Amino acid sequence: MPAEPIGPKVEASRCKRPERTTLKGRHVTIAPLDPVRDAHALWEGAGGAANAHLWTYLFHGPFDDRETFNTHLHNLSASEDPLLFSILDANSERALGHAAYMRITPEHRVIEVGNILYTPALQRTVGATEAMYLMARHVFDDLGYRRYEWKCNALNTPSRRAALRLGFRLEGIFRQHMIVKGRNRDTAWFAMLDSEWPARKAAFERWLGASNFDASGRQKASLAAFLSARSTR
Repeated sequence: MPAEPIGPKVEASRCKRPERTTLKGRHVTIAPLDPVRDAHALWEGAGGAANAHLWTYLFHGPFDDRETFNTHLHNLSASEDPLLFSILDANSERALGHAAYMRITPEHRVIEVGNILYTPALQRTVGATEAMYLMARHVFDDLGYRRYEWKCNALNTPSRRAALRLGFRLEGIFRQHMIVKGRNRDTAWFAMLDSEWPARKAAFERWLGASNFDASGRQKASLAAFLSARSTR
């Protein structure tokens, strides 16, 4: 009788858990969340009623007062999963946002990036893309994960577009997956695999290269163009 179909054999050793390390880029630095260093800048960039829209799809917030916000940051800084990092301007070291490694599963070599908050000062900048490149490179090249996930509310169109632009692949919609802030959440589920990473990495590095930007800082070719060029080779 034929054997039952099963998956191919893989190296089954655990990979490393992410630590509170620092990842340096040309435009931004990924550093462990430090409430003492980062609270003021993050509050200015994301706190108060004027910035409530930044928190619509996150599990926490918005925050109307500084004390509650500071407590939130202190709680996040103590967490091991999610493991929070601030996104700092590479020159001023001012916090422009944060992101986390979460749902960390070393035995299966699966990890997720989430809890992503970009202040207006970071949105639509080269640093915004570089931040995600630095975190992905660390996951695959330094820690040895097989699968890197991105999940978001299925109604969060900007997040879904960002995932696709960054080279994640949509795997489906998990209906009635969560209740968040008293509302139903269907979750759009994206992932990138270690086998896909070399091509994604090359595209990121070509896009981020200084030669891809003119004297005014405008891109000459899009990240999508570099990703498409790699996929057709």
